[in-house]
Amino acid sequence: MKTMEITDEKLLRIALITALIGIIGLIIFTPSIEVKKVSINDITRSMIDEKVSIQGVITDIVQSSSKTNYFLTISDGESQITLIVFEKQVAEISSRNLNIEDFKNKKVEVVGTITEYKSDLELILSSGDSLRII
Repeated sequence: MKTMEITDEKLLRIALITALIGIIGLIIFTPSIEVKKVSINDITRSMIDEKVSIQGVITDIVQSSSKTNYFLTISDGESQITLIVFEKQVAEISSRNLNIEDFKNKKVEVVGTITEYKSDLELILSSGDSLRII
């Protein structure tokens, strides 16, 4: 009975082929992964940690006491939610030659992750590019 010997060269080939198949799979399936668009009213606790897209008007902008983060109130006419914008995202927004105050009273589209803080549902901005005026 002849046994098949696994050499370093064979192991390397297997690893390369597996990696290539994985990369090709990512390229094929990534465009089909879409963020779920929801209305603010439809956001529930069962959606915590989900990434969603919402539209609404920024009705209020409050800077944190540390002056690094912002809390934006987004309203769609029926409901409202607080959007948390951390220092990193503020810097990304500034790099697009925008100020966080430029969004006040503007209709926006936001992509963020739903979280809960002190029993209130909030949205954490995904990136500086995830807050767009529409």
